[in-house]
Amino acid sequence: MLRGSIVALVTPMLASGEVDWTSLANLVNYHVNAGTTAIVAVGTSGESVTLNEEEHIAVVEQAVAYAAGRIPVIAGCGSNNTAHAIALTRRLAKTGVVAGLSVTPYYNKPTQEGLYRHYCAIAEASGLPQILYNVPGRTCCDLKPETVVRLANVAGIIGLKEATGDISRVSLLRQLCGPEFALYSGDDATGCDFMLQGGDGVISVTTNIAAAQMADMCRAALTGAAEQAHDLNNRLMPLHHALFCEPSPTPVKWACATLGLIATTTLRLPLVDLTAEGKQTMMQALTTAELMASV
Repeated sequence: MLRGSIVALVTPMLASGEVDWTSLANLVNYHVNAGTTAIVAVGTSGESVTLNEEEHIAVVEQAVAYAAGRIPVIAGCGSNNTAHAIALTRRLAKTGVVAGLSVTPYYNKPTQEGLYRHYCAIAEASGLPQILYNVPGRTCCDLKPETVVRLANVAGIIGLKEATGDISRVSLLRQLCGPEFALYSGDDATGCDFMLQGGDGVISVTTNIAAAQMADMCRAALTGAAEQAHDLNNRLMPLHHALFCEPSPTPVKWACATLGLIATTTLRLPLVDLTAEGKQTMMQALTTAELMASV
């Protein structure tokens, strides 16, 4: 089981909008050197919905190639079309990733039974270990704990990224799903407490720009050093919040470019550049977190 700080990696782009492979390689090296546990390539933070399928596959393939066995790579593989999710996941299973991160179907708002059957179909057909991803704020679809418990008993489903920020779910899921089912926070602001309540780590936006600090915080939380973990997390809290001052990944891409981790802030429409107000918010948070000193 992967435990600790897992980065929800941005997909760097050139000013033309094409993928910036040089910056992608730099990001992978940054996370290897900083002690990040694993990389999620082409998830929400990686702009999965504005990459076409060939680009999606290529970014995952190159992330695996750049990692060169130094850090595990997980592929974003979700879709609101079960057949497409299966086909995509089958392709991604051949890239060398260790698992797929599969977001709940968005827009079509399935029932809990529909969610259960969706994930069962992917797990049965794809051959790639699956991490469920619950983020109702984006999908209008909440994967309820009772459905997670059912899915935890399905072969090939190995964990959950829980991004509701509802800490009360963690101990319940740990008790009912058992110690071998991985539980990851998908909400940086509550990730520390999530781990102290029995979670295994975070799949994090903040780790894109504060990788060493997040690795240290996760290590403290997972070893039960609650006071140290809270102290480290409190220093990062303004950053956790600022990274969502505008639709993510807009703020984190701006921060990555500002810190010299990627070459440009380029996004694809319908996402647009960070506003002047957003830049001010981010700059204050970067300064508070003492990240600007490295620039």
